[in-house]
Amino acid sequence: MNLMTVFFLQAPVAGPAANGSMMWIMLIAMFVIMYFFMIRPQNKKQKEIANFRKSLQVNQKVITAGGIHGIIKEINDNDVVLEIASNVKIRIDKNSIFAAAADANSSQASK
Repeated sequence: MNLMTVFFLQAPVAGPAANGSMMWIMLIAMFVIMYFFMIRPQNKKQKEIANFRKSLQVNQKVITAGGIHGIIKEINDNDVVLEIASNVKIRIDKNSIFAAAADANSSQASK
């Protein structure tokens, strides 16, 4: 007898119902793992960013998505006017602001 024949003769025979229920349990377990390690932290971070954007104030130092550091000079409904140098102002979308410069500098110093 070859090795494969011996393996199949000794392998336990499981019914189709056992394999089907095990597949569903594994599928649900994978979804739960993905939720707690990927989806939930991402949603939490998006809420923090949204709350930060709602709390923007004039004369606050911020960093844009492109890495531009500036000071908020004017806040409108959808955009913000940043002063990036003396008398140099740019208008950017609120969704492009990601962090307060003070928060970013303090997290860099702690590393």
